[in-house]
Amino acid sequence: MKVLALNGSPQRDGNTAASIGIVLAGLEKHGIETELVQVGGSLLHGCKACYACHMTKSGRCAVTSDPMNEWIEKMMTADGILLGSPVYFYDVSSEMIALIDRAGFVARGNDRMFKHKVGAALVVKRRTGAVHALDTLNHFFSSMQMFIVGGSNNLIADKAVGVENDAEGIRNMQILGENMALLLKMRNSFQYL
Repeated sequence: MKVLALNGSPQRDGNTAASIGIVLAGLEKHGIETELVQVGGSLLHGCKACYACHMTKSGRCAVTSDPMNEWIEKMMTADGILLGSPVYFYDVSSEMIALIDRAGFVARGNDRMFKHKVGAALVVKRRTGAVHALDTLNHFFSSMQMFIVGGSNNLIADKAVGVENDAEGIRNMQILGENMALLLKMRNSFQYL
C-alpha cells in the first residue's frame, strides 16, 4: 500500500510539511509506503476548461507546461491521497485549488479515476478558517467518490510559533495517520465492485 501526500504550502519545510510528516510517520509505522510531493510554490495555473481530458480519455491534462500530469499519475498509483494546506483567507492555497480543479476535472472525465481511494486532509491555521479549508479538501474527495478519513485534522501555528507547540494538534495528526492506516487496511482486506 502507498499514500501520496501533496503539500500545498509554498514553504517546503514549514508548518504544513511538518504536520504532513507526522501523519506519514504514523503510516510508515504500519508498513505503508509514503511519498511527499511539493505542490505549493510551483506556480500552477487553474483549469482552462478546455475539456480535452474528457474527449481524449487519456487520464491526462492537456496542459503540459507544469508537473500536473506527473502528479495525477502518482495519485492514480497510490492507494491513499493526503492533501495538506495552510489556511489562506479561510481557504486552501491557490496551488492546492489548482491541483484540485485540474486533477479533479481529469478524473471526472475518466470515470472518476480516483474513486475508492482513501483521502485524508489536514490544514494548518493561525486562528480561523480551518473548517472551510477542510471542507474544500474533503469536497474534492467526496466528488471523486473516495473514502474520507475523519477527525480533527488541523493544527495551530504561524511563523513565530510552529506546530511543535500545538500538542493537541500533533496528537490529531498522529490519530489521522492511525485512522488512515486502518481505513487503508480495511479497504484492501475485502473485494468490492
